[in-house]
Amino acid sequence: MSELLHVGNGARSGALEAERFVLAFGEADHRQVRLLGGKGAGLARLTAEGFPAPPGFIITTDACRSVTATGTVPAGLFTEVLEHLTTLERHTGKSFGAGPSPLLLSVRSGAPVSMPGMMDTVLNLGINRETAVAIAEASGDRRFMADVLVRFHRMYSEIVLGGSGEAVAEAAHELVEHAGPRDAAELHDELWAACQRAVLDEVGEEVPAEPREQLRGAIEAVFRSWNNRRAVTYRDFHRIPHDLGTAVVVQSMVFGNLGSPSGSGVVFTRNPVTGDPQLYGEYLEGGQGEDVVAGTATPEQIAYAARRLPVLFDELRSQCGRLEALYGDVLDIEFTVERGRLYLLQVRSAKRTPEAAIRIAADFLREARLPRSDALAPVTAAQIRQLERPQFADGAVSAARAAGRLLTTGVGASPGQVSGTLVLDPDRAVKRVVHGEEVILARPITSPVDLHGMIASRGIVTATGGATSHAAVVARALAKPCVVGCGEATIEPDQGRLSVGGRVIAEGETISIDGLSGEVFAGALPMTAPAAANPDLSLLLGEADRLAGCRIMGRVTTPEHVATVLDRGATGVVTSVDDVLATTGHLNELIDSLLAQRDLDTLDLTRMEAGIAEVFEPILRAAGAAEVGVRAIDFQADEARELMQQTQLLTFYPQLSVPVGMPALLRAQLAGLITAAKRSGGGGRVHLAVRHVSDPREARALRELSRQAEGRVQVGTYLTSPRGALLSAGIAEESDVIWLEVRVMQAAMFGIPPRQLLTQRPLDDYVKRGLIDTDPRHAIDPTLHGILTAVATAAAEHPRCEVGMRLSGPVSEEIAATLYRIGFRLFAVDGDEVRPARLAFGKAPSTEPAASGVA
Repeated sequence: MSELLHVGNGARSGALEAERFVLAFGEADHRQVRLLGGKGAGLARLTAEGFPAPPGFIITTDACRSVTATGTVPAGLFTEVLEHLTTLERHTGKSFGAGPSPLLLSVRSGAPVSMPGMMDTVLNLGINRETAVAIAEASGDRRFMADVLVRFHRMYSEIVLGGSGEAVAEAAHELVEHAGPRDAAELHDELWAACQRAVLDEVGEEVPAEPREQLRGAIEAVFRSWNNRRAVTYRDFHRIPHDLGTAVVVQSMVFGNLGSPSGSGVVFTRNPVTGDPQLYGEYLEGGQGEDVVAGTATPEQIAYAARRLPVLFDELRSQCGRLEALYGDVLDIEFTVERGRLYLLQVRSAKRTPEAAIRIAADFLREARLPRSDALAPVTAAQIRQLERPQFADGAVSAARAAGRLLTTGVGASPGQVSGTLVLDPDRAVKRVVHGEEVILARPITSPVDLHGMIASRGIVTATGGATSHAAVVARALAKPCVVGCGEATIEPDQGRLSVGGRVIAEGETISIDGLSGEVFAGALPMTAPAAANPDLSLLLGEADRLAGCRIMGRVTTPEHVATVLDRGATGVVTSVDDVLATTGHLNELIDSLLAQRDLDTLDLTRMEAGIAEVFEPILRAAGAAEVGVRAIDFQADEARELMQQTQLLTFYPQLSVPVGMPALLRAQLAGLITAAKRSGGGGRVHLAVRHVSDPREARALRELSRQAEGRVQVGTYLTSPRGALLSAGIAEESDVIWLEVRVMQAAMFGIPPRQLLTQRPLDDYVKRGLIDTDPRHAIDPTLHGILTAVATAAAEHPRCEVGMRLSGPVSEEIAATLYRIGFRLFAVDGDEVRPARLAFGKAPSTEPAASGVA
């Protein structure tokens, strides 16, 4: 056993241990998250640290992977389950399937990566005639027994047998509401028969009466749920591997619906919406856990419940404090109170909004609670992008309220302000988005089957549920604005309308939502640019800069953009002559001039030189002492084929097809930049780099052009081909700077147009079909590693020449870590990616040991 406990990543030691698929909470090593799943690992740690968790056992992810691979449950698995069940009976003093003290079980999924609501759970398993009567007698409450029985039938028919569950609820409703004077056995018999008829009519089979058969069916159903539609969709969206598998957690039931004080809740150790260092969550008196997370009831806030039950919630607060200190993270904790006794059912890292993630990480840094790299780890580049997105314009909300456009106010569950077309069905939402609309999905409540519509939508609204409901948790994971618990609203998907009082908004009309205040407005509200970085974000990014030691330059096209990018923390800026000419309206003049002249021997580029000086002077002045990298005009650019009129130009000037084919054009650009630098008064370094260089001779010719220009503008190269990278040592001898374009080089390795690396299609489908083993948008292809390493090595041998990486589109943290590990420390990114990139590279040193640096 001791060998098993210390094997990492789910590995096994020895033939005997390789056959074990089941571990009790007390014998499992919580560090083996891949083997135990997140839920199982959390319960193992709670048990080891002495927290009040109901006992149970874990069927490991190895079993699920075996089921997925072979289509059958591993031989001997259920024998192991029954052995652990016997131990659990002995530990609890209860009997499974028998009285006088019955043991009921919950059977829950638990993947290694959090997938909230995507897989299946069965509660109250183990109910039969004998246990039902014993429960009624032990509790003194026949209605409690009836509630347990009906909940079990409803969940089992839905999760295991594939029914809706609604038929069971309808069949049992009258019997539960009008229990009458019947004894517990009679009530059980009538309820059981009614539920079974409903299940049989709907799915053609019955719920097993034998508890062990119930357990077998529930375990197999959880395994199946790993590959249900919503789970696969969620993994695709979050890029979670499909081969992880799910563990199955089997745990002794405790009851939040058993007398008073009893209840269930979810608590966060800090506010996951704002980051405030106060307990945040909800508590439902007399409810079971799924009532809270499913959003079928609206619970009360923890703060209110604590006033009614101060002793109980003081204990909860104490346990939360201990756990946060133990984990060094903000936690999401499910708990149940059974007749005044607190039980912790699950603990995991809390999903949090970008605002909360940044505040919490900054607070942890100020409190010195964690190593600096650990404090940064929970914050993602995607969260920073979300924080910087547009918001409602100043005064727009107050004007909308004054105009009577406020429809309703619910609970702000995931911040963000958006407008969109109201759609009440997830399938219809997807169809509208495919046709180019931006939609807001409104549902009475959401469930996992709505996930595809939630992903497609800009925002989400529900009529019921609280801040820990399915809609709220998934919206925060998707980083989408969400308002839940709009109790005044009636949402009728079949009728295609949302009603508040006498006001009706039909599907297809526009609404706006504020995911922080919880307000829902009729019509679209005007938007504005996002706010600047807050002090917490500045603190985090400053720490990231210190950890990484990298220089991040941001792409710009206007003087105003220069100021914005430098304000975001860039150490310099990059731009291109063609981008600036196009932005200022001068590109057509250049192309028309070239097409009009057509004679290389008499070509006059003085107007072009003057135009470049004119448009670059304000850019260099705005940059001041910051470095400015300028890419020369690229007439081959795939992304500007129509703008550059390539077909005509290359017909008359085939020299433009090669990097140094038209020296006069390069001289004009150099001269224009030299003039602009002199006029601007800026003191920063300026360099002009030419794209597609692949030979040291080309770099030598550029060096000679620079000497002839006799200015302080340096020259460099953009390497876009594997050949250029492999010959980078010779190119570095002749260059002041070398830029490698990762996107273009990745595209060359895969033989696809570079623009496809900035889109979803067709690569989403290509990756999903398994036709390539690396998604080049998110990871560096392994075949490129050696080439990049050769460039880093060459750069280290030529310290006069700097080597940087040009990244296009969103900066992937995985790519950032790979490039940092190879040794690169200078990067150019899109202007709005400066802050996400600073974080990504700040986190990179902790992902792998750093390689030797490159200037």
